[in-house]
Amino acid sequence: MEPNKNIVSTGDLSRRKFIQSCAIGMVAIGSGSLPGFTTQNSERGPARKVIPLDQHWFFGGKIDPSALDKGFDDKGFSPVTLPHCVANLSWQEWSVDSWQAVWGYSNHFLLPKELLGMRLFLHFDGVMVGACPFINGRQLTPHYGGYLPFSYEITDMVHEGENILLTGVDSRWSNVPPEGSPEGAKRIDFLEPGGIHRKVWIEAVPKVFLRDVFAKPVNVLSPQRAVEIRCSIDASQRLEKPLRLRVEMKEKERVISQAEKTISIEGPGMTEINLTLADLGNVTLWDIDHPQLYDIETTLSAEGSSLHSHRTRVGLRDARFQLDGFFLNGRRLQIFGLNRHEIYPYAGFAMPERVMRRDAEILRKEFNCNMVRCSHYPQTEAFLDACDELGLMVWEEAPGWNYIGDAAWKELLVRDVRDMIVRDRNHPSIIIWGTRANESRNDVELYKETRAIARSLDDSRPSSGSMIRHATDEGWDEDVFSFDDYHLDPNGGVGIYDPVEGVPYLLSEAVGQFNYVTGKGFTSLYRRDAAVETQQLQAINHAQAHDKAAANPRNCGVIAWCAFEYSSFHNSLKGIKNPGVADVFRIPKLGASFYQSQQDIKKGAVIHPNFYWDFGARCPSGPGKNAAIFSNCDRLELFIGDNHHSTLYPDRKKYPHLQYPPFFADLEMAGSELPELRIDGYSKDEKTASRTFSSNPRSDQFLLLADDGELMGDGSDATRVVFRVADKYGAPRPFAEGDVRFHIQGPGIMVGDNPFHLKESGGAAAIWIRTKPNSSGIIRLQAIHSILGAKTIRIDVRKRR
Repeated sequence: MEPNKNIVSTGDLSRRKFIQSCAIGMVAIGSGSLPGFTTQNSERGPARKVIPLDQHWFFGGKIDPSALDKGFDDKGFSPVTLPHCVANLSWQEWSVDSWQAVWGYSNHFLLPKELLGMRLFLHFDGVMVGACPFINGRQLTPHYGGYLPFSYEITDMVHEGENILLTGVDSRWSNVPPEGSPEGAKRIDFLEPGGIHRKVWIEAVPKVFLRDVFAKPVNVLSPQRAVEIRCSIDASQRLEKPLRLRVEMKEKERVISQAEKTISIEGPGMTEINLTLADLGNVTLWDIDHPQLYDIETTLSAEGSSLHSHRTRVGLRDARFQLDGFFLNGRRLQIFGLNRHEIYPYAGFAMPERVMRRDAEILRKEFNCNMVRCSHYPQTEAFLDACDELGLMVWEEAPGWNYIGDAAWKELLVRDVRDMIVRDRNHPSIIIWGTRANESRNDVELYKETRAIARSLDDSRPSSGSMIRHATDEGWDEDVFSFDDYHLDPNGGVGIYDPVEGVPYLLSEAVGQFNYVTGKGFTSLYRRDAAVETQQLQAINHAQAHDKAAANPRNCGVIAWCAFEYSSFHNSLKGIKNPGVADVFRIPKLGASFYQSQQDIKKGAVIHPNFYWDFGARCPSGPGKNAAIFSNCDRLELFIGDNHHSTLYPDRKKYPHLQYPPFFADLEMAGSELPELRIDGYSKDEKTASRTFSSNPRSDQFLLLADDGELMGDGSDATRVVFRVADKYGAPRPFAEGDVRFHIQGPGIMVGDNPFHLKESGGAAAIWIRTKPNSSGIIRLQAIHSILGAKTIRIDVRKRR
């Protein structure tokens, strides 16, 4: 593999030409009637003038940490774009040593003269794990913590023309949540490759501006429903004349409600202003099936002229955890979810917004989840935006994993809780705050403080934190008891404890890799290349967990462990932990068949066998005597070859609490003639679905499919390309082998292993295609399988306007 494969190269482009070409991509700057108070509307977030700094970076590799306070020379650095990972990663077997260093980044940006009369802020959306920035040789305060944004006012540090931003990125193990343990990276359950893994930009705002707007829906289920607005106004000077603050709630261009207030700014600093949007009428509530969103537009004006505006989104919904379950907008709803890590092959956390949003689509549309837990840290806001739009409820939690550090560490956890809530409290999808470090001991004073912060910043949501002891310790005080339930039922299979008395109860984890056969240990490796019997157990275990939890109306539901495989040293093989119902490439495994089947029949009938129709060396007797088929149909008819085999009905006796229980068939047979299997699904005696499977490997095919057919040519945008071996009908062929080589033409680069050896990934895998900076045209990707031949796909690239 070539070094720095996930770095965008600009070839022989000189530093000066690269800086000039980057400047072309900056937003246009217009003049306004009031110096220092001009604004430009944006589609999301504050109306402001922005210089995006995603394409303007140079990366220099490791630098001397002892000289970091003096800055560093960026000569010889190579052009890169954000998001960016410092390490050269494959899809498995990551080496922590590959990122344990301080790394040098630089950015030479041009500042237009028109911005010099405004206040300027440098924003980092996420740096793993520490950042030490310098602006024109002046050091800014270092920031540690990889999952939340941070910013600096640089008004007095920059000048017209070229400015230099140097950033030392400290990716070493540090005393910051979730890190900090003397045991090092093996102490937590996920790996954290370093880099600048989210966006960076410069924001220009007037002397007085709207720093933050919190829009809190109240009394949602009553005719007196309203949205309480809390505005934070930041001023750098005293204003002689009063300002006018106006807030509007809008559906597209239609104003639903508005409120105004005249305010005075007595001096520099922060001013908090409260308003209420009332008379909302028959607004549509945000719900998992109808995620209605409204815009909240807030404007500051002086003497009739607009100075600054801010836009955010809100959804009106009532989400309550009660002793008799979870209620959304007054109706009881069983929580049906999965945990999600934000870690990807090849790039760690450094994937663009399109890729992050895709995870939400998989969870909501493919796995039919109504909730996701952001384990075990705040995740990118692009993912949360997608959850808002898709109706996917969210548990968001502060960074942590089974460890509490010293006083300095605790201060950072408290800061992270505060920053998480301030950033994300306008997202209607978030229904609970995790204010404890995951599975940590009960630190009474620490968690008393984090809960108090959560309630002071947002008293509209409950707080919680996952527990691994099924009892409340002395001093325990949370709004919801959330438990990570891993135990064997005395009668066999997945065990689910009864809820703790006197408090709302939710399962924040279940199933995972716990070995329900032996009743101990997390030794079930649900890899795609594992024994078929092991792979089949995963979906059954998830079905049992959700069914048994739903048996007790006091149990709000299950957020099972977990959606996607991820890199870890804990109970892993070759550095990949395998509890995901999809693999690291986000490709569903057999374990996902249960989730895929739980689709409302009104959206369409589905059939997902929990087996492979294969009679190869590793499954010579076929699927077996008790093969599960997951479907939302009422009846299944099975045909082997041209002969009717069996009529099946859902097993409601063993799974009485699932909306769509599994079907079971006896499919143990020799299969020497390599017959085809056809499954027809019926709903109310009408045939609504049919799938056919081939057991003959001689008719297998090689498939190549991109998630997106069009990308933005900004150097950051990317899409996943899945490649796999399938039968003639497109169903997975288990244990397929062969090498895949890739050739790419056009304005894109490949992020992934080339060649890729399919054997260890079980016959299916993915790479990502990323655009080149300031590009347009057509990307053609050819993938050549060593046995099954070549496939080519096309991706159109257009310039960002």
